[in-house]
Amino acid sequence: MEQHIFPYNFKITQEDRNLLNGHRSLLIWFTGLSGSGKSTVADALEQKLNSEKIRTIILDGDNIRGRLCKGLDFSAEARSENVRRVAETANLLLQSGVVVLASFVSPYKKDREYVEKTIKPNIFVEVYMNTSLEICKKRDQKGLYKMAEKGEIKNLTGVNAPYEAPENADIEITENDSVEEAVAKIYLEIKDQLELK
Repeated sequence: MEQHIFPYNFKITQEDRNLLNGHRSLLIWFTGLSGSGKSTVADALEQKLNSEKIRTIILDGDNIRGRLCKGLDFSAEARSENVRRVAETANLLLQSGVVVLASFVSPYKKDREYVEKTIKPNIFVEVYMNTSLEICKKRDQKGLYKMAEKGEIKNLTGVNAPYEAPENADIEITENDSVEEAVAKIYLEIKDQLELK
């Protein structure tokens, strides 16, 4: 069936949309354990970018799983499919000329590499929220770690499922960084990449 698909080449390009927006599009991918601060920092960064007149959108794990990826479980295969769908969605949004902030545990290195390959030649910025499991358990706003330890949840990353930490993330945020410090670190890294060239 795929041999009968012929993508249409539309006249307005991503570059045209970037010019209209006044900045380049890029993907900022937050990865880390549940409770590491991904959504909190992504939210604060979006507010900073919005104040700078940068057009943004956030793709967040729980929000996406309730809709686009509804029905996927937390097996390794389903996690990969979740990330694949998000990568394709992010790619479409990048073509619209916006900055995409994606906040996903995304525990597997191969899946994060897939995202980067999918969105090229766009810019991929990997932000590793390096927060210890101990701190994540203390935060545990959703109660996931307690449920996992009681055996009520299977495949919770960090407890009974693996997390492959990035070896060369573009930006590393630790539990010692305040939200304001994290936003400042990320903004400093991406500021030049947002500029039209």
